[in-house]
Amino acid sequence: MGVARLLAKGWVVFCLFAGGHAFVQALGGGAGVLAALQSVAISVLLFGAMGLLFIAGFGASGGPPLLMRMKPRHLIPSFDDMVFVAFVAVSFAAQIYFVSEIGGTAVGHAVKTAMFSVVPGLPKLAGRLDDCVLNPQRVYSISLSCALSWLLAIVFVASAVSRIGLTAGLLRLERVLHPTSFSPTLLAALYGIVAIVGFQLLYIGSLYPWLSCSAFGGIGGVLLVGLAPLMLAYMIIAALTTLKASGPES
Repeated sequence: MGVARLLAKGWVVFCLFAGGHAFVQALGGGAGVLAALQSVAISVLLFGAMGLLFIAGFGASGGPPLLMRMKPRHLIPSFDDMVFVAFVAVSFAAQIYFVSEIGGTAVGHAVKTAMFSVVPGLPKLAGRLDDCVLNPQRVYSISLSCALSWLLAIVFVASAVSRIGLTAGLLRLERVLHPTSFSPTLLAALYGIVAIVGFQLLYIGSLYPWLSCSAFGGIGGVLLVGLAPLMLAYMIIAALTTLKASGPES
């Protein structure tokens, strides 16, 4: 999995997730569906195109132009990609609907309690939210949204690890057909460093005490609790797959 392709996938998901929440917030502010869709769509398209332009330039710097290397099969998502997108959609739906529906139920309390015992960063997040003197219901909703996102992230990692041998084999074949400027070992190390840093900041929770209270509001807040755990899970799988593909074939 090349750096440019990984960045492009992450950027597209980031823009769509943020745009979806912006659309929901615009509707909540009283805007009509068409007006909200037009304003959000323009921003998402411009913002997304700007990022993809830089990513395409980075990808083209290591060899032939990116469009020359792009094949129709590259547009077909892998099974892990489809699972990831489905989980991102579930996390988005949970933030805008399901959390408010199950928040006070036994199911909501069970998910929150179970994930708080598995993910050390969740108690730190809840403690930081308490320090911000937010509404208790708001604190509970943010914590439950993050707990659901971590649950999906853990399920995704467990699912993808079971197929990592096949994915690594496909990655070896792709490298033979299309060599990159990054060596397999260097790429595995790069992904691994990013995954470890993200694990420390999000899963362990080292990031949360340093955030201002305003960081938990608006689009930035929903991205932090709803998308960041899943993005970290995808990076962990990318690191493990690249590491396995960099070793001798077995």
